[in-house]
Amino acid sequence: MNHKLALSTLCILPLLSYTVAAEDMAEAKSPYTASAELGFLYKTGNTKSADVKAAFNLGYEKDKWRSTLAFNILAKKLETEDDEGNDEFETTDNKWDILTQTNYTIGEEGKNYLYGNLSYQQDKFSGYESQGSFSAGWGRHWFENETSSFFADIGPGVTYDVTRATDTVPSESSTNFIIQAQALYTHKFNEHVQFKQFFVARQATESGENSVYKSESSITAQLIDALQLKFALSIDYDTEVQPEFEKTNTETSMTLIYNF
Repeated sequence: MNHKLALSTLCILPLLSYTVAAEDMAEAKSPYTASAELGFLYKTGNTKSADVKAAFNLGYEKDKWRSTLAFNILAKKLETEDDEGNDEFETTDNKWDILTQTNYTIGEEGKNYLYGNLSYQQDKFSGYESQGSFSAGWGRHWFENETSSFFADIGPGVTYDVTRATDTVPSESSTNFIIQAQALYTHKFNEHVQFKQFFVARQATESGENSVYKSESSITAQLIDALQLKFALSIDYDTEVQPEFEKTNTETSMTLIYNF
């Protein structure tokens, strides 16, 4: 009986060691997440063009802190003919932006948070050379379960915009106070397909100043463990632009996402 007990103990000990090691690995899980996004389109034939869209996202979540950093870049070139009849590629779109936000959870329920948000954008073909904003305020996890979540926050802030010079109007800079409100809704149809809807409004507090509204709707499908396919529709709207520029800009994209 003693030999059997000793043998049983020897069999159980490796299982216990494996369980403890697995728990230690789970506890030691990195608070950082990262992903890279890339889309490329090259057309030949009657029309030649080249489009590149890339993005990098970094996240950090530990204890009461949650931070995100997103960098996006878009470049488009279209083949045109110069005055001498030679073909050349002309840049038709060139922009990049960076967005970062940090949340600090407050309250016993863990649903409310304080946030700080900073964004900056340069767009070569918009009515603004650059647009920057900072906002801080309060937000809440309105609901979060296994399939869906909804986050929203609001707070005061400030923007700094630089208009693009035209043949008739010189470049000007302005600083304006805003109220920023943003929301993110996510829904998982299944373990492979997810829908996201993001919206942000930067409402100027003074009449006649520029207000900005942005929306992105996306569907992400899992291809393999670390690779996803993303289809997105983005809409940007500025209330105050010069007559030469459109108030609304839309962008439809399909990209591959690699999760580190």
